[in-house]
Amino acid sequence: MNTFICKPKICLNSNYQLKQKRIIWNTFITICNEYFNFYCIFLLFILRIILNNPKKRNALSLSMLESLRENILTDVDGEDLRVIVISAEGPVFSSGHDLKELTSRQGREYHTKVFHTCSEVMTLIQDVPVPVIAMVNGVATAAGCQLVASCDIAMATEKSSFATPGVNIGLFCSTPAVAIGRAVPRKVAMEMLFTGSPISAQEALLHGLISKVVPEERLEEETLAIAQRVCRASRPVVALGKATFQRQMAQGRDAAYATASKVMVDNLALRDGQEGIRAFLEKRKPVWSHKTEKAPPPNLLKT
Repeated sequence: MNTFICKPKICLNSNYQLKQKRIIWNTFITICNEYFNFYCIFLLFILRIILNNPKKRNALSLSMLESLRENILTDVDGEDLRVIVISAEGPVFSSGHDLKELTSRQGREYHTKVFHTCSEVMTLIQDVPVPVIAMVNGVATAAGCQLVASCDIAMATEKSSFATPGVNIGLFCSTPAVAIGRAVPRKVAMEMLFTGSPISAQEALLHGLISKVVPEERLEEETLAIAQRVCRASRPVVALGKATFQRQMAQGRDAAYATASKVMVDNLALRDGQEGIRAFLEKRKPVWSHKTEKAPPPNLLKT
């Protein structure tokens, strides 16, 4: 495997000065850019996963996919993890699969493992209990575009573009089509898949592939601002909401309403559900427990 993982866990106090945080972050990136093709850092409830193999256009090799899977699962159920942000170094977010791994020399068994692992990573992104945000500054093609489409939120710059060019090299983007076809209108997806032509960031925004287009110099700031807003919410409430949204999207209208109605009642039974309502009525900020606990009986609540 030519992909390595660096996983320092840096927990900073919320009052820590921004300048000091930037020094730590910039020093860490300088070290990792020299030695690692893949690294992540945990900072203020946000897990940042960075693809760092720009010489190979951040191709999603099998080792890279395995590293992604491992790091997404790291501490995924811990109370301190609230958001995951996936980004990349260099002008290409990800060019998709490493084509050298897809030659006939590797064999069917190896190819099966590549696509199975890729599919596992994409579904994992949607199944983990915290929001996953893609921070895209550059080109995202094929499985790279699939990665963006699989994320819950995607931020991009004007220089970003998106494509599924597999058809042009004789390998139709069938697995990317699963995520992309669920993110954009059918006819837009089919045009991308049949022609391989790229779409701009503004077109991607128009069709719903990404959430927002921002100036390049503000991409990190805007992305982390959204991540921090998510961090201010109750973790179990966000987790319940994400899981329910994914579930009801696969259901018919009536079944979706039945599912959502039950979950609303379940949400009210959570300690943080009742804390939020009480805080609103008492005109104060809620104090979240961030624990999946039932609310105490009314007679035990403070009056």
